Order: sequence, then C-alpha cells, then structure tokens
Amino acid sequence: MDTLAKAKENLENKGFLDIDTRNSTDYVSEINRLKKEKNAVILAHYYQEEAIQDIADFVGDSLQLAQEASKTDADIIVFCGVHFMAETAKILNPTKKVLLPDLKAGCSLADSCPPAEFKAFKAKHPDHKVVTYINCSAEIKTMSDIVCTSSNAVKVINSFPQDQKIIFAPDKNLGDYLNKETGRNMVLWDGACMVHEAFSIEKLLSISAEHPDAEIIAHPESPSHILKTASYIGSTAGLLKYARASKKNKFIVATEAGILHEMIKQVPGKHLIPAPVEEDNTCACSECFYMRMNTMKKLFLCLEHELPEIEVEKELAKAASIPIEKML
Repeated sequence: MDTLAKAKENLENKGFLDIDTRNSTDYVSEINRLKKEKNAVILAHYYQEEAIQDIADFVGDSLQLAQEASKTDADIIVFCGVHFMAETAKILNPTKKVLLPDLKAGCSLADSCPPAEFKAFKAKHPDHKVVTYINCSAEIKTMSDIVCTSSNAVKVINSFPQDQKIIFAPDKNLGDYLNKETGRNMVLWDGACMVHEAFSIEKLLSISAEHPDAEIIAHPESPSHILKTASYIGSTAGLLKYARASKKNKFIVATEAGILHEMIKQVPGKHLIPAPVEEDNTCACSECFYMRMNTMKKLFLCLEHELPEIEVEKELAKAASIPIEKML
C-alpha cells in the first residue's frame, strides 16, 4: 500500500473523510469516548446550542463555570462558551490544557472595553476601586481590584465601604442596575452586550399585552427600559431558580434564547416565551452569534486534536488571577 493510500485509510478509520455526514449520535459517542480516554471535562454555558448542553459534564452561568473550573481534577478542560470564559479557566488552571472549540468565539461586551482605553479611563479616577464584570479580557482583569458576575455583583459591591468610590466595567446596563440596587454612584464604562441590547421594548410590551398572565423575567445586562418591565431581574442561574420557584405558569424571558433549553427541562409544565428583538429573524429571539460558533463537530475535532488551546502569558495570568480569586 502506498503512502497516500495508507493516509486515506488512517483518516477513514478515524472518521475524518466522512465527518460531515456523521449525525449527532455519532458525535455523542465519539466525544464521550475521547473525553474518557483523555480525562477531559466539558464545561458549557447556558447559551450554547442544545446538543452541547446535553453532552456537557456541567452547564452553568459564568460564576458556576468559574467555580467548576477552579476545582476540576481533569487533565483537559474543554470550555464550550466564549474566549474570556476559557481564558478565565486557564488562569485558574495554569498547568492544565484548556481548549475552546472555536477560537473566534469572542464576546461583544469584552470587545467593548479595549485595555489601552480602559487604562486611560482608570487613570482619570485614581481614588476609585475597580470592579469588573467577568465578561472582560485578562488584561482588563489585571487592572481590577475584584471581579464579579451577575450572580454575585451586589454582594461584591457591598463588600466595599459605602463611601468608597468605584469604577464598574465593562457593562453600563449591569452597572446602572447595580447602582440602583446598592445605592451607589459608581462610574460606569460605556460597554454593552449586543445580545441584550437587541431587545425591542415595543414588541416586548405587545407580547406582554397578548399574555397578561405572563411574568417578564430579565437578565441585568438588558437596558433599563427592559428591566423596568420585569417582575424579576437576575443572572441566568437566577432566572432558572425563579422560574422553578414561582407559582406563575408563563414567563417572557429576556436573555439569550439558549437558556430556554435548560429552563424547559427544569419547568416542563410551564410556558416560556423568548423576549423579541428589534430585527426580524428566524426565531424572533436574541441569540449570541459568538456562543453559537461552537458546534458538535468543532467540539469533536477540538477533543480529537486537543486544539485550539488557550494560552495566557504567565505574568498576565498571575496578575489576573488575583481579582478572580477574590471573587471566588
């Protein structure tokens, strides 16, 4: 057998030549096999596609995923989320291999806060402590006193004396909400998440009028005019918990539509309606383009080749770990 034939046979045995024809069942079995062989753990955010959520070892919000990443004994962490999440996992696990199925899976909110510009912004407020939402780059975290998530942001901010001046970055909507919740007057960086900015107040009110028995529940990254309509405001984990505990049977959910998959599992008898967006699209709901860049195919190839691997420069990781560990 010549070299080319041997290479072809090898690829066929590994399934690469017909990879595009594999169905989801094939991916599931192959991913589970590789995960076991390589002592890998799959962490997935609630905004991932349904198949990825179903095969993950743990599904959660940013805080839960950071906590899981900090205590795993796996040799390989496959982070099905966006870049800053995988980067955080690497910072917490410098000796472990951390993989991201698609290296281009970024974050519009993290991108809205360039390090050089934020450094100059911070310099204008030398007497301020810096609290940053975890949805930011490692460089921004190194300029922070402490990191927070939407789950623990109020607790983190209240850990500072009431008279302590604070900069909050990068999400202006979350910052505005937190100012109201804590009675602070934090200086806010002008950043936002394109997913939560996309909600249409007119369409939301219209759907609410059509379903007067439905409660609106919203993520605090949403603009204030959306939050004003909500009966409950909370993190993705908080929204799930509220839907379980509420006596209401119908909810209009204002966050990324991926959460509905887990919510349906947890409250199977309740009616869930995704909050509408300004622009028409196939589901009339808000989906994160970056989160959906990860697919089952990419997850399989990522585990097979152990690429793309997330690397964080040693000194940068050491500095960024300090505010993350304070949060944890």
